[in-house]
Amino acid sequence: MESKALDLGLLRSFSPLDGLKPENLQSLARKAVLRELPSGRLLFKEGESDKRTYYLVSGAVEFLQDHRSVSILRAGSPEARNPIAPFTPRRCSVRGVSNRAELIALDSDMLDMMLTWDQTGSYEVNELSTVGEEPSGGGSDDWMTTLLQTKAFHRIPPANIQAIFMRMQRMEAKAGDGIIKQGDEGDYFYVIVKGKCLVTRETPLNKAGIKLAELGMGDTFGEEALIADAKRNASVSMLTDGALMRLAKEDFRKLLNEPMLHWVTMDQARRIIADGGRWLDVRLPSEFENMRLEGAINLPLYFIRLKLKSLDPKLHYVTYCDTGRRSSAAAYILAERGLNASVLKDGLNGAS
Repeated sequence: MESKALDLGLLRSFSPLDGLKPENLQSLARKAVLRELPSGRLLFKEGESDKRTYYLVSGAVEFLQDHRSVSILRAGSPEARNPIAPFTPRRCSVRGVSNRAELIALDSDMLDMMLTWDQTGSYEVNELSTVGEEPSGGGSDDWMTTLLQTKAFHRIPPANIQAIFMRMQRMEAKAGDGIIKQGDEGDYFYVIVKGKCLVTRETPLNKAGIKLAELGMGDTFGEEALIADAKRNASVSMLTDGALMRLAKEDFRKLLNEPMLHWVTMDQARRIIADGGRWLDVRLPSEFENMRLEGAINLPLYFIRLKLKSLDPKLHYVTYCDTGRRSSAAAYILAERGLNASVLKDGLNGAS
């Protein structure tokens, strides 16, 4: 499959992308690609666990189970507004059946993180949004959305994301300033929000330091020493004037830990529902309309704080989304307010 440049406007015609704030949709669009799938070529096989989300833009694809055709999906149909067979391991195989099927491909983890960030509290960190002014013309939240896509951030429980941004401190820096020094104890985790940094490592043969990398907006450094409780293995200095956000070691370690949430399997969740509990679907309405668990009520994550009074404090709620990321953030909010909430482990992706 060959990649093509993406028409950014396409993303708005798909669910749940149509629910993202404009600046977050733009950030996501920069990471998306448009691909062609020739007739007869497999997109993925039944049982595979690739972490890609696909949307059908043109043409048609065929769904197969046990090598037998079960259905055909055509671009422009109501069903095509949703991701193609999104759950992993894949529950069917998908192949092209038209001369020119085109698909949008996205990293599933990045999309899930973006949806969680979009719905949990960008509004709570608006005071930070002015630190990301880059001459490239990117949005003021670009450093935040770039940070959310890093592997280091994927380790952080969604319920803690807002707290991390709230505890970060801004630090202005001039070209040539040293930020961390090789051999020192780790004290902060850093995010670059403006300017560039140089990473160097001193060796016995080169006391001046060997250049390892240049870092720019949204890049992070310093987490390794905090996680391993080790000394800094490199030095970082400013290449240009800029600004950093930093998070103290104690806060970093505390917020990497999972908050006190009650995770349940599908079997456990069904017993809770049978005993009078209630499914709480925290996805967007368009996702809920496409597929839901029987008897569920839809209360999108971004709406939960406003609608807390509509929930019955006597009920046991089981929150769910596609993966467990958004629903864990929702359960944390409910638990903080004294409501009885559990989270469906792995979300609909883990449901049989």
